[in-house]
Amino acid sequence: MARALSSAAKSTVFAQQTSEAALCLLTITGTGIGVPLRFVNNQLDVVSRGNTYLATAFMISLPDERDDAPPRVILNFDNVDRQIVGAIRSLTVAPTVTLEVVFSSALDTVEAGPFAFTLRNVDYSADVIAGDLFFEDFLNESFPADSFTPNNCPGLF
Repeated sequence: MARALSSAAKSTVFAQQTSEAALCLLTITGTGIGVPLRFVNNQLDVVSRGNTYLATAFMISLPDERDDAPPRVILNFDNVDRQIVGAIRSLTVAPTVTLEVVFSSALDTVEAGPFAFTLRNVDYSADVIAGDLFFEDFLNESFPADSFTPNNCPGLF
């Protein structure tokens, strides 16, 4: 399926040279996280749609295309603050990570996303915090989700 990009984004992508930068906006939410954590892979903080994203060095490794397993994205953060590891240790439920891509000239226009993931398998060292981002596991959901009984579908009986 083709992804729709704005005309400004298309001209930026197809330009031979550009001063534009594609920025990844990362939002982490979930139980145990009071205020959503917002990060941007940039050297300066940015404001997008009224939310401030903190400049942080992170890298996202895109998934390989395999037929036998759902896609898995790897997220690596630089471990620059002890509070991040403290927050990770306090989590009891896997948080949700939302990824969006914007261009530096139009921070309020989301060009790709939002992509919602679940953060699991978090590991950390003195230098790096790494975790796996998983899509919702819809392949193992029961089908149909509801059963057709006289109580919830009386018109069928």
